[in-house]
Amino acid sequence: MNITLLGAGAWGTALAIAFAGKHAVTLWSREEDVAADLLATRENHRFFPGYRLPDSVAVTTDFAAAVGSAELLVIATPIAGLRPTAERLKALTCTTPVLWVCKGFEAGSGKLPHQVVAEVLGQAVRCGALSGPSFAEEVAAGQPTAVALAANDATFARETARQLHTTRLRIYANDDLVGVEVGGAVKNVLAIATGVCDGLGLGLNSRAALMTRGLAEIARLGLALGAVRQTFMGLAGMGDLILTCTGDLSRNRRVGLALAQGKSLPQILEELGHVAEGVYTAREVDRLATKLAVDMPISVAVAAVLDGRLTAAQAVEQLMARDPREELV
Repeated sequence: MNITLLGAGAWGTALAIAFAGKHAVTLWSREEDVAADLLATRENHRFFPGYRLPDSVAVTTDFAAAVGSAELLVIATPIAGLRPTAERLKALTCTTPVLWVCKGFEAGSGKLPHQVVAEVLGQAVRCGALSGPSFAEEVAAGQPTAVALAANDATFARETARQLHTTRLRIYANDDLVGVEVGGAVKNVLAIATGVCDGLGLGLNSRAALMTRGLAEIARLGLALGAVRQTFMGLAGMGDLILTCTGDLSRNRRVGLALAQGKSLPQILEELGHVAEGVYTAREVDRLATKLAVDMPISVAVAAVLDGRLTAAQAVEQLMARDPREELV
């Protein structure tokens, strides 16, 4: 199959490496310098240093050419780049099946990725999300990874998962697109919270409680948006939450650790050098929780810390001061 990765950041480069052993792969970059570096050295020194792109992977900055040769498109931009990329596909009257790997809610609209894609490309284009516990570095290194491929069209999900499945990248089909996307989005917010917890030295008991109650928050919001509860016990729910909250490669966790040190958000993001989706998703989750009357105290507290309305320590005090209640999930 001819696969084109749209976006040459860490994820686009990692997936190009992972798929190259089985498929014909093209990697499109909007940055001329990144494409030139990849062509000259086969390494993405700017966004993904240390991993060699196979010689078989074509690299281009020609969007129309990259799209025109594809049997499957994978949008590997941050959530902020999803709509602009979909609009470029619309301009080409593209009907090629589309997957995306971005996780979050669109800033301002609060829409999930599939809603953005449907709004731009319409309902006829076959599409879905690839999500689950996966660090780009480990995927590129060929370490065993399992993720979910979710689509509203169950047949498309099964067929595409089968085609992309390898011995190192196990892909499970799922027809709960809303649940998979909500799990992938909100876990980033909770990873920030866990980073704060660890950064303040609150202990492993606190981390476990935070992750468990955080999973309940993910499920409550997902159910309010039409998801299936079982999804949150799977790869895109519990699996992704565990990885992002505990893994040292997690950008969102690193944001939380830095907040606990008293660093300002602009300083943290500058030092990080990459997008941490939880920073932007937290605000949208806060708004959605209020709009839908969903109880999400941890996520709301993270948004308050990011906006400077609370310090990390004050947020912890506020959460611990909540009245006792029955454990509801």
